[in-house]
Formats: sequence, C-alpha cells, structure tokens
Amino acid sequence: MSSTTVDAVSGADAPAPAPAPVAPPRPVAHPPLTGSQLILGTIALSLATFMNVLDSSIANVSIPAIAGDMGVSPNQGTWVITSFGVANAISVPLTGWFTRRFGPVRLFMASILLFVFSSWLCGLAPNIETLIAFRVLQGLVAGPMIPLSQTLLLASYPAAKAGTAMAMWAMTVLVAPVVGPLLGGWITDNISWPWIFYINIPVGILAAMFTWSIYRTRDALPQKVPLDYVGLGLLVLWVGALQVMVDKGKELDWFQSGQIITLGVVAVVGFLFFLAWELTEKNPIVDLRLFARRNFWLATVALSVGYGVFFGNVVLMPLWLQQYMGYTATWAGIALAPVGILAILLSPWVGKNIGKIDPRRLGTVAFLGFALVLWMRSHFNTQADFNTILVPTILQGAAMAFFFIPLQAIIFSGLQPQQMAAAAGLSNFVRITAGAVGTSIFTTAWENRAVLHHAQIAESVNGNSSTAVQTLSNLGAAGYSPDQALATVNRLVDQQAYTMAATDLFYLSSALFILLIGLVWLTRPKKGGAGGGGGAH
Repeated sequence: MSSTTVDAVSGADAPAPAPAPVAPPRPVAHPPLTGSQLILGTIALSLATFMNVLDSSIANVSIPAIAGDMGVSPNQGTWVITSFGVANAISVPLTGWFTRRFGPVRLFMASILLFVFSSWLCGLAPNIETLIAFRVLQGLVAGPMIPLSQTLLLASYPAAKAGTAMAMWAMTVLVAPVVGPLLGGWITDNISWPWIFYINIPVGILAAMFTWSIYRTRDALPQKVPLDYVGLGLLVLWVGALQVMVDKGKELDWFQSGQIITLGVVAVVGFLFFLAWELTEKNPIVDLRLFARRNFWLATVALSVGYGVFFGNVVLMPLWLQQYMGYTATWAGIALAPVGILAILLSPWVGKNIGKIDPRRLGTVAFLGFALVLWMRSHFNTQADFNTILVPTILQGAAMAFFFIPLQAIIFSGLQPQQMAAAAGLSNFVRITAGAVGTSIFTTAWENRAVLHHAQIAESVNGNSSTAVQTLSNLGAAGYSPDQALATVNRLVDQQAYTMAATDLFYLSSALFILLIGLVWLTRPKKGGAGGGGGAH
C-alpha cells in the first residue's frame, strides 16, 4: 500500500509529524492518479466490485430454472447460492495475508481473471454437482476483490478526495444487490440462465485490462509470510458451518433439525478455538487484534448490523410485492429500482464533505433516514398503490448515500497503511456474513409472523361472521364452487397475513436503526476526516 493511502487514512488527522520511515522491502510511494488514468482506474475498480456483488444475488431468482434444467429439486438448487456464500465468506478475511504474500495489484488481477474463468465454467456446467463445485471456486477467488478494490481506490486519490473515492465504491456495493435479482430474472426469462454467469466475462476482462494498464507499476513487493495452517483450518470449519446453517436453516426448520443443531455446535466451538488460536499466534491468518481498536469494532458492528437489516428488507420487499401484491418481476423492479437515484446523486456530496463534517453526524442521518423509510413502510396495507410504495423507495436512496461512507471512514480511522487490506477484508467479512444472517432471519420471521396473523384472522372466518358469510355467498353467486370460494378467501387471508407480517418487520427494522445511532456515537473518529486526508479511510 502506498503512502498515499497513509495520507488518505490518517495524514490530516495526525499533528503534522515527520514522514514515517519506510520499511526496506516496500516500494517507493506512488503519487495519486490524475486525469484519464484516475477516471479509468475508478471505472475498472468499480466494475470489478459491481460484478462481484451482483453475482452474490443474481442467481437467487434463477434457481427454479437451474433446478428444472438439471433435473433436481429447488431445494437442491439452492446449493448454488449456499456454495458461493460459504466459499466467499471463508476467503474474504484472508485478504490481508494474501495481500502481504503476493502484493495487492497481483492479487486483485488474479482474483478478477479467476472469477471470469470460474464464471465461464459455471455457465458450461453439465450437472448440479459440477455447477456447485465451480460456484465454490468462484466464491473463493471472489473474496479479495471487494476489500482490495477499496484499498486500491483510496491509494488512487489524493488525500483531499479520499471521501469521493469511497463514494464511488459505496454506490456499487449498495446498488448491485438491488439490481442483481432484477437482472437475473430478466436474463433467465428472456435468454437462458447460463448468461447470468457469462455476462461476467466481458465485464471482468474489461476491468482486468484497465486495472493492469494503470496499476501494474504501483504494486507493493511480495513478502514471505508464514501460513497459519491451524488458523486457516479453523476458519474454514466454523465459517463453513455457520454459512450452511444460515442458508439451510429456514428450509430445515432451524433447531428442530439435528443437522442444524450439529452445524451450530461446530460453528460455536470452532469459532472459540479460532479466537483463542488467532489471538496467541505470532503470524495469524486473520488479524483479530484490529478489534482491539475502539473505532474499528464499534463502526464494524454498526455497519454490519445496519447492512444485515438493510439487506433483509431488500430481499423481503420484492417477495411481498410479487407473491401477495400481484406485481410481476418487471413491475417489482420498476417499484424498487429508483432506490439508486438519490444514492448516486448524493454520494459524491457525502464523499466531498466527509472531511469537513463529523462522520458520526453523517452516519446518524443515514440511520434516521432508514428508520423513516421503514416506518413509512410499516404503514403499508393491501390497498397500497404504486406511488405509496415508490416514495419510501426513493427516499431510501438518500439514506444509502449517507450509510457506507461515514461508517467506513470511522472503521479506517487512524489505521497504518499495512493494516488497510486486513481491515478492509475483516470488516467486509463481518458485513457480508451479517447480510446472509439478515436475509435468513427476515425470511424466517416473515413466514412465522404470517402464520400467526393467518391463524388470528382465520378465527373470524366462520358461520357467525356476517362478512365471511356474505363474501362466500357473493363468490358462490359469481360461479365459484364451495371449495373454490374457500380457496379464494384463504388467499385473501394469506395476503392480509403476509402484509401484516411484513409491516411488523418494517416497524422492528425502523426501531433497530434508531438504536444503532447510539453505537455510532460511542466511536471517537479523528478530526479532519477523509476530506482532509484523515482517518476516514
């Protein structure tokens, strides 16, 4: 990592010290990029990030088509998602070690090219077993891409514009999960499912060409770093068990299943052994000592819990619209796509002013914005029209613009350049895991609350209810058989129950975002921020 990153991370926050001595193995510091190189570098890194984040969600809506083509059940097909998530969660926190061993630019290039290659293999997979194996490979090689895109982007910008760099990065990370299911559904319906993987090939090649042409002379020298085999084995064990438990919990009825209980025990015990080993190992595979830093752990928890709640709602909204509000995939996309408008418009302003305004204040705006949006959604009902759904969606874009940049600013506050890749990898690992956990919790809670509401509503559908009797009579007069009339009423009850369950979760999410504000204000970021080249990044 160049000393530019030092400036972008902590230069303006420090009381004008003399330049720190550079360790002999490290190359001469490179100046920030300028002009067309800066533009192309930003585009290349953003493309790689967008491609990576998109791939974590684009396959979700294609599972029925994939399972049908390969002659397996949809439950077996979900391993296409689970395998990628497990492998990706394992490799992300290893970014720090791999960066020291190979250099950030070499590692980033290898990650892109191997990702493109594994995407091509996924599209060609002849059966579900082969596809799952290729998705494991794809998840493993994708791990370093997101944290390294952060660190390379920060090193490309002058200290005064580090916030702008993070704004560019944040937009891709926030918009891609929204675009993924919509794009995946359109490709599956109009072309064929292998193209959800093939589209990575031109994007990845373009990103790799630009990245290599701009960054090949800016790499850090590789270091001979010993490999912590025990730590790596324990990491694979507990993260793998946790991810499979989270992904398959809903399908297997959580802790009613012996398999889920076993996975939970393995995850907890494995994590405890991993924690003890890594904190006493001289050369740990994951630098957990970063959590000793107040700003790092508090901001990482706030960011990750916030992202988990955000992502859970991102998954919940299109499910509710399509299954119970009569929206097609296209119209659900139209209702949710405008979330990116204000995010794209406001992110550059946030990035520009991160050095002038306390990042805790900006983070507070984000959490208040999310709380307002979800409070508005908690008042939805089955009569909500398109405009009612669209307004909070647009407002959510503003909250997204204030979300990532300030919290990342606090996470990286005061870190040394050699800690950047490890910090980015570790914080992204916690965030990605929180997103997976949030998705599982929200979909499970939605169904559980819906069952409760369905039972409560169904109690009033009986012979003593004039409304129920009149409704069944009207349906009978319209030509419905008794069974058809009851099925129609049951569908109406389902619609009400799942809508009420969704609004319960929207209200709970709103309250959680309010509570997270207190966590943000426990941090102590250095004054000056990214705008001045400070501890923000």
